[in-house]
Amino acid sequence: MSVNTLVRNIKAKGNPTVAGLDARLEYIPAHITEKYTAEYGCTLKAAAASMMEFNKGLIDALCDVVPAIKPQAAYYELLGPEGAVVLRDTIAYAHEKGMYVIADIKRNDIGATASAYAQAYLGETEVGGVSLPVYGSDSVTVNAYLGTDGIEPFLKECRERAKSMYILVKTSNKSSGEFQNRDMEGAPLFVRMAEKVAEWGAELMTECGYSEVGAVVGATYPEEQEIVRKLIPHSYFLVPGYGAQGATAKDIANAFNDDGLGAIVNSSRGIMCAWKKCDLDYQEAARAEAIRMRDDIVSAIR
Repeated sequence: MSVNTLVRNIKAKGNPTVAGLDARLEYIPAHITEKYTAEYGCTLKAAAASMMEFNKGLIDALCDVVPAIKPQAAYYELLGPEGAVVLRDTIAYAHEKGMYVIADIKRNDIGATASAYAQAYLGETEVGGVSLPVYGSDSVTVNAYLGTDGIEPFLKECRERAKSMYILVKTSNKSSGEFQNRDMEGAPLFVRMAEKVAEWGAELMTECGYSEVGAVVGATYPEEQEIVRKLIPHSYFLVPGYGAQGATAKDIANAFNDDGLGAIVNSSRGIMCAWKKCDLDYQEAARAEAIRMRDDIVSAIR
């Protein structure tokens, strides 16, 4: 599904947010983990089964409110082969519920290796002349440090399969400026990266007015956000840093265009761990937090 689908989902739900699904066992209520450790012992199988039940419960609670999910691949890899299956099945279940899926992989390499990453998450793999889907996500996050050699394989999958990607431009972490704000021939590196996003995305414009090539731009840097928004008005922004990392709704306003579109704001811990801060069960708490976040963001961009 292309960025057109994401924009339709955002409009239909009136909600420019994405729920990050990080596979961390400490985020899961004890009654779920205890059930599977009793069955499988203290094993990766028990951890994976706990995560799958938790993810399905969250998706059930959020699918009519939140337009997209963003599973972070690293946490699923931490659960070994069983975690890879949970990632695949979580993506499939979200699709069944009509949600858009951004696989947060932040991968890259060059040549055949970059193609393998792109095919695994956006495309298919060939076995005996038969093409088979692997993870089947709609979009991915990509590190462009290797240049066009590393980006072209992802562009190819986006062109051929109507998929999208988000390139790291200005990330939300505290030390991002060590490299991203350094001068590169008269402008910060994040500006040069935004310029390349515009170049790569020009050939992948869609009917909704946005390119399949988007940008990761952190909520924790509103001034840089404004600069990047002006440079790439037709790229969708994936905006991390809201909530647990300290950014507020006011901090993300610059990420949006005047029509209230152009960005989708992520919350992971805020939604997944909402149950720890109230008397509601995890599904009710996640839903309540997602609605609160939606209203908070929408009020800041009107």
